[in-house]
Amino acid sequence: MLRADNLAFAYGADTQTYDFSFCAEAGAVTAISGASGSGKSTLFDLLAGFLKPMSGSLDLDGQNLLPLLPETRPISLLLQSDNLFEHLSARENVGLGLPRQVQKAEKRDRVDAVLKRMGLEGLADQTAATLSGGQRQRIALARTLLRDRPVLLLDEPFSALDDDTRQDIRALVGELTKSEGWHTILVSHHEDDITALAQRRYRLENGSLHEA
Repeated sequence: MLRADNLAFAYGADTQTYDFSFCAEAGAVTAISGASGSGKSTLFDLLAGFLKPMSGSLDLDGQNLLPLLPETRPISLLLQSDNLFEHLSARENVGLGLPRQVQKAEKRDRVDAVLKRMGLEGLADQTAATLSGGQRQRIALARTLLRDRPVLLLDEPFSALDDDTRQDIRALVGELTKSEGWHTILVSHHEDDITALAQRRYRLENGSLHEA
């Protein structure tokens, strides 16, 4: 269980104070909705470690995550913009999910195994610049899978996709969340994404989360 209790933050003395409390279970998608500017990005920045809370707690299965630096937290972040390097191949982009100390031969084997699992082996040598939106998001998901981190933060990950591709990637996220036991947290403005994926949902209003 990923649990946040009264995770508080304010950008200044005269600004709104955010106070986040929620639970996210392993193997399930937890959705968060809310108006633009309601604090969804602030929440993700706190979870990922890019912002330091004023008070509160954040733990995963009893482990306190707050002292951990962003790069050492058991968290992956997948954005609407997939953060691929255009000039690198699909294989090279996925390989960025592994630590630098992994040997070249081992890295290639592990990357190719993940690409095959995702049905992407035929795209391994293509540069990111030549891939479609759906293919790019699959590559980004493959990189996330390779990182093997139990918490996945999804920030509007389907918005740039056409309807058919959107449904395919959505289904893939649901399947991987269940099979890998991820604690997946989805931020989306789209009700169909939330309805299709979420087992638990919260709405962000007035700086705090309310279970819907």
